[in-house]
Amino acid sequence: MAINLDNEVKAIAKAKKRTYIYKVADGCDIGADVHIIDDGRTRPVILWLHGGALILGNRNLPDRYRDAYLTGGYTVVSVDYRLAPETKLPAIIENLKDACAWVREEGPRLFNAEPQDIAMVGHSAGAYLTLMSGCAIRPRPQALVSFYGYGDIIGPWYSKPDPFYCSQPPISKEEAYSAIGRGVISATNGSEGRDRFYLYCRQQGIWPREVCGHDPDDELEFFYPFCPIRNVDAGFPPTLLLHGDRDTDVPHEQSVLMQRALSRHAVEYELITVPNGPHGFDFLASNSEFAVITEKVLAFLYKHLRERA
Repeated sequence: MAINLDNEVKAIAKAKKRTYIYKVADGCDIGADVHIIDDGRTRPVILWLHGGALILGNRNLPDRYRDAYLTGGYTVVSVDYRLAPETKLPAIIENLKDACAWVREEGPRLFNAEPQDIAMVGHSAGAYLTLMSGCAIRPRPQALVSFYGYGDIIGPWYSKPDPFYCSQPPISKEEAYSAIGRGVISATNGSEGRDRFYLYCRQQGIWPREVCGHDPDDELEFFYPFCPIRNVDAGFPPTLLLHGDRDTDVPHEQSVLMQRALSRHAVEYELITVPNGPHGFDFLASNSEFAVITEKVLAFLYKHLRERA
């Protein structure tokens, strides 16, 4: 599906951003930015989920993704969610459900959303939440797009010390924990030092314990409902997986394992492997490389949303 440059210019010229609070939880306002072409038309929705290991990050949607998705004919809703370790994973998944319910219930009135046509698009931890939406949310989204996501949160890659991160200078426990614990939050701006806490978690192999509040060595079954690869069924939404084969943060194998789970249940999927692609390959891509990536994403979304709209 080629992008018409004339349409792109017109779409961007009419683009508006509206900001809402879609949920208040534990005294924390949780925000959503709605990026919309302001012409009154009803459009399908991309619900966009940021990365950051569920520990850091915010809903700020990169301009070129905003422009590509608006040009493709979608309204884009980028959302925050409560962050770990102050908020544990079950409550983060509740925010995922809250965001989807808000788009379906309030979107038609607030921004002309088509409530039956919602796709989830996420990056890294946001891609994990995207995959979780396929098994945790009802009604299910119409399509999922996972950029370097993961479906297994108890595998050795996350629950044991990671060789790549252990090759970096060690983070002390005091430094790691000094950046957290100041109250429930739903967004960070990068200046808080929470990346050091994440590095410590990877060096110690304690991410599942810190994010979930349970130890996979002793309470393995607690984690099963939160592993998408264990919860795929025949009704799982069509899924596009994009992953670089040189990813040192989330192993490429995570998308391969998800592919196998989808295949076992005859779920429609595509796996796009980016040769020599690192974690966040799309954010590092040149304009021409980015255009190729978004062409594939838009073609997948067009098949599963626009053709139905």
